[in-house]
Amino acid sequence: MMGHSHTVAAGLLIATAAALTGCNPAPDHVVDEPAEQAAAANASTPAAPVPAVRPAVVQPAFVDEASGLALRPVPGARVGADVESGALTPGSWKLFAEPGSEGRRVVAVVLDGSNEVTTAAMRIGVSADPSSMAACLQLPAESTGPAAGQVEIGGVPFTHFRAGDAAMSHYVSADSYRAVHGGQCVAIDLLVKGTRPEVYDPPRTPPFTTEEAQQKLQALLPAVYWQR
Repeated sequence: MMGHSHTVAAGLLIATAAALTGCNPAPDHVVDEPAEQAAAANASTPAAPVPAVRPAVVQPAFVDEASGLALRPVPGARVGADVESGALTPGSWKLFAEPGSEGRRVVAVVLDGSNEVTTAAMRIGVSADPSSMAACLQLPAESTGPAAGQVEIGGVPFTHFRAGDAAMSHYVSADSYRAVHGGQCVAIDLLVKGTRPEVYDPPRTPPFTTEEAQQKLQALLPAVYWQR
């Protein structure tokens, strides 16, 4: 009888355990429905596009519609101001133009501080005259040495040379650049001209030395470009 009781009791315990297990099954994976729904929503929603940053449009300070030549803004200089003509800088289209050469002065950029003692400027002229075109890359008699090589200005290769002249108390020196572009000869002259300060009574102080002026003028060359 005792063995039978033990068997019944064991059976009752097993049945009870099975019943409890069936009523309360242990889940293999607990799902957090709100979190899962949020993750699914984020996965299906495309990220907001990042707006493209466009570079600021810089308006040219000068444009010559006929040649397409343009200038970017040039701090520390006056664009469009002309250079006073004189014995060493006549009103020709380029510095030291050949006799009878025809062309057009396009623009001059004069450094701030220029005065009657010393003036520093970048002058640009063009010519489509056949004789000027043929002599475009030839160095003038006033050049102070052989061509100093080629310099790229606005994507155009220019022949670079130095030139100068003096008479009485007046002088002019220049870094000059010549190129054939767009069916015309383009002349860029970085010139420093003036009167020797010691001839004044009392002597005058120039606004800048020739070396300082040439360095500032060289910094103007990257402003030159062509719109076509």
